Amino acid sequence: MKIFIAGATGAVGSRLVGPLVAAGHQVTGTSRSEAGARRVDAAGGRGVVMDGRDGASVRRAVLEAQPDAVVHQLTSLSAGFDFKRFDDVFAVTNELRTRGLDALIAAAQEAGTGRIVVQSYTGWTNERTGGPVKSEADPLDPHPVPAAANTLAAIAHAERATVAAGGLALRFGSFYGPGQSLGEGGEMLEAVRKRRVPIVGGGAGVWSFCHIDDAASATIAALTRGGAGVYNIVDDEPAAVSVWLPELARAIGAKKPLRVPAWIARSLIGEFGVAWMTTARGSSNAKAKAELGWAPRYASWREGFRTGLGDR
Repeated sequence: MKIFIAGATGAVGSRLVGPLVAAGHQVTGTSRSEAGARRVDAAGGRGVVMDGRDGASVRRAVLEAQPDAVVHQLTSLSAGFDFKRFDDVFAVTNELRTRGLDALIAAAQEAGTGRIVVQSYTGWTNERTGGPVKSEADPLDPHPVPAAANTLAAIAHAERATVAAGGLALRFGSFYGPGQSLGEGGEMLEAVRKRRVPIVGGGAGVWSFCHIDDAASATIAALTRGGAGVYNIVDDEPAAVSVWLPELARAIGAKKPLRVPAWIARSLIGEFGVAWMTTARGSSNAKAKAELGWAPRYASWREGFRTGLGDR
């Protein structure tokens, strides 16, 4: 199979090239730079420089590759998170999820590509009422916190456009593992070590996690399995902040996290940060297991936090 990976040097994309080449596929992978394209070459693929926000650049790269399958893994998240300015941090990524994805789908259709797999996200995007765990049949948050409204709109657009084109949108949970913010040397993990990530209020917000290698294996599964639609790619154990955060601190040998009232935290992490820590809903992976034939290697973040935060 000829596979085109848009964003082949990112968090997930960089973990796809080698395994797909080893499985006998012909892989073209894009990067924004010549140095990134050389990394794709070194992994056994064919590296191409492409600007994901330039429709002409996208069309040229896809038509040259003539792929059987296209994978969208385009993001721009090198800067740290700022919960008060969440949409600002995700501004370029949101362009890649809207205008960039539209160009990629159009080029794929022109090339006669039969399979489209697109990165999405699940977690704070879920409706924050009702039960603690949501499925793909449940709606996205109809009343997002203003600081993240543009980002949620971009995610919703990406999913609609993907499904309309007959593709699969993979809603990844919060990433952890090597090279991630929640991984050895990462910004969030170091903040937990320094007790800078508190339990806000009662810590009732429910998170669903996904090890970065499980995100890659799900993407590979989606290249040949499953029908058009959205799929939650998360582990088996959604958990409240009050449960997983102390366990994470214990796993890395840090002191217990502090507890901070929501009214104090609001001045530090904004309304969006407070909402994520106190009212978020988790996600079920039942559909992905049934229709993609996929299961996470790290069935629970408990094991993942103990053994999967760094390179093995």
